[in-house]
Amino acid sequence: MRHVALFHSVYGLRPAVSAAADLFRAAGHHVTAPDLYAGRVAQSIEEGFAISGRVGWTTILRRAHEALDGLPADTVLAGLSMGAGVAGAVLAERPEAAGLLLLHGTGGDPRTVPAGLPVHVHVGEADAMFPPADVAAWRDAMTAAGAAVDLFTYPAVGHFFTDSGVSEFDPAAAELAWQRGLRFVDAL
Repeated sequence: MRHVALFHSVYGLRPAVSAAADLFRAAGHHVTAPDLYAGRVAQSIEEGFAISGRVGWTTILRRAHEALDGLPADTVLAGLSMGAGVAGAVLAERPEAAGLLLLHGTGGDPRTVPAGLPVHVHVGEADAMFPPADVAAWRDAMTAAGAAVDLFTYPAVGHFFTDSGVSEFDPAAAELAWQRGLRFVDAL
């Protein structure tokens, strides 16, 4: 059993995030899924970026840190898209994190990554926001810094392939990504 902090995407804390949290809870893990937007939820990615801009990165990170208060130092940091960036950003102050689980994006600074940190990354091969070459360069930098990175790519899927509320949803790829993510957390 692990504690998992699951940070939402630019869309906000929507049903897809709650469903992901429920998957981990059903497997026996404790999950914290903070609302980094204080109740705002976007209906489109453009609206999500607008909300994110209004809230501001400083406030988003403050809320993420507040959500981590009281959680064990070895909490698994997980994130979806923007949330992957949030998980990577808070990692700098949580070097005892048991692992980093990133979907739809990358996160974490190779200059501050703890040696040996287990990292799972799940991205679509057709993701225009996180192109394969950029993801590979990030993986190589994290690996060179000492992280144990496993990168999983999903053919013919776009950015938000695990989110049933958007057009990019791919049920087969989503199921496989969540199975792999659950095995990753279970093994930590």
